[in-house]
Amino acid sequence: MITEAGLTKGKLRKDPQRTRNLLQAKDHTDYDYDYGYDYRGRTNKGKLRKDPQRTRNLLQAGLASISPNVIVAKDGSGKYTTINEALLEAPQNGNETFVIYIKEGVYQEYVTVNKTSWSVMFIGDGPTKTKVIGNRSKIGGYETFWTSTVAIEGDNFIARDMGFENNAGPDMHQAVAVRVSADKTIFHNCRIDGFQDTLYAHNHRQYYRDCTISGTIDFIFGNARAVLQNCTLVVRKPLESQKLCMVTAQGRTLVNQTSAVVLQNCRIVAGPDYPGRPWKEFSRAIVMDSEIGGLINPGGWSSWNGTDAHLNTCWYAEVDNKGPAADLTRRVKWPGIKRVSIEEAETFTPREYMMGDEWIAGKGVPYDSGRRRPINLD
Repeated sequence: MITEAGLTKGKLRKDPQRTRNLLQAKDHTDYDYDYGYDYRGRTNKGKLRKDPQRTRNLLQAGLASISPNVIVAKDGSGKYTTINEALLEAPQNGNETFVIYIKEGVYQEYVTVNKTSWSVMFIGDGPTKTKVIGNRSKIGGYETFWTSTVAIEGDNFIARDMGFENNAGPDMHQAVAVRVSADKTIFHNCRIDGFQDTLYAHNHRQYYRDCTISGTIDFIFGNARAVLQNCTLVVRKPLESQKLCMVTAQGRTLVNQTSAVVLQNCRIVAGPDYPGRPWKEFSRAIVMDSEIGGLINPGGWSSWNGTDAHLNTCWYAEVDNKGPAADLTRRVKWPGIKRVSIEEAETFTPREYMMGDEWIAGKGVPYDSGRRRPINLD
């Protein structure tokens, strides 16, 4: 939902146009397109890449039963002391899962899983024990795209029990902790912490389960088909000059693009903020079956930097939520605020929205393919 950021990000290809209207907190910017994929999630040649075969039980197995391909440890007890060294061993364009076990410690490095490193899996000792930390920022001289502490570009990536952080601070403007530019990615039991533009869900299909994501302005942004299930979204205290926090700023730029941010069975805590705002012309987000804490502004959604931009073309919906700020009677009355049926809401679940049964089910990750009754968060 909304955070307010509204700053221009770096120019790689085209700057995505963001829709900052999801759980408004402050602002943010997002870009890039979901090119090459139709509604059914196929490549533009009509083919689906093979899912890695080794992953099926890795996510549900305990560490004792997993045989990693390589171990990283700050104390020298593994083969390498940095994640980047371990990634050099990952096979290119591979279909078999390459497991990197990253032992407890703070890893101060900038990590990129490149486009040809498919089926890489990071396993840590816990989201507060194994942490990757950086501090690149817009104010520090980097375009938003390049500020990420961790960048995922290789398809079929999985992270489990990991922490990722950009600690540049709230006064450094855009500072991405994780950028995901790959298809069929899974984050399970991870923490992603930052301030403005924490999680850059850049493009393609992405699934987040049981994760905690924190930030101030537009801290979930991008043009991906991203579903967050059973996640906790923590709105952090902004600077005095930053009057609004925005949870989401979705960047759909064309009406026929399939991208959206979907918050399902999530909690939004801390406050006073907006769930989101329309960063780009056709920004789209839906919050359903979730707990919306009292921090969210009763208006629910915020315009982009106080203008009327995209209020007619954005698409925002809230379905069957609960909590102090779930009341829809005081929501803004834009043309882009939608009332959706139960059947339409179902089309935004992983099974329907991104063919999740084909690549998430069976991986050992907790997974709700459709909707279920709102979870009890009391």
